[in-house]
Amino acid sequence: MTPSPTSQVSLAHAADLPRLFDVWHLSVRATHDFLADSDIAFLMPFVRDELARVAAEGLLHVLRAADDVPYALLCVEHTKIEMLFVHPDHRGSGAGRSLVRHAIGSLHATAVDVNEHNTQAHGFYRHLGFIAENRSERDPFGQPFPILHLKLAEMA
Repeated sequence: MTPSPTSQVSLAHAADLPRLFDVWHLSVRATHDFLADSDIAFLMPFVRDELARVAAEGLLHVLRAADDVPYALLCVEHTKIEMLFVHPDHRGSGAGRSLVRHAIGSLHATAVDVNEHNTQAHGFYRHLGFIAENRSERDPFGQPFPILHLKLAEMA
């Protein structure tokens, strides 16, 4: 019997960080078409630092392929999903749904922020039981990319 994707969630290792950065980068390129190349370049150093920090703190969870290479990542801090990215080759495979279920069931996540312009992500989280609670006009860096603050409907 094949284990469910949720049972295959494991913690990231420092050696995974280059691959996880690639997963983030490719995922953002595939889903954040509202960002210019310069916006992504601005985020790169921050993302590298955050991936290293959350991995070192044991907060970075991954799904791995049969060859042990990670293809999806999740970070939950203080009951909030802070990162969820799936390699474009694995989009639509259930990886994101499995990670969100893990985040809710095992890590007690109740909230997530999404870029308002990322309608796919907003629809994905809505389908999984999240509702909009609030909205910010700017992203955490002060850029004009509105953020939707979502909460699990049962927690709202």
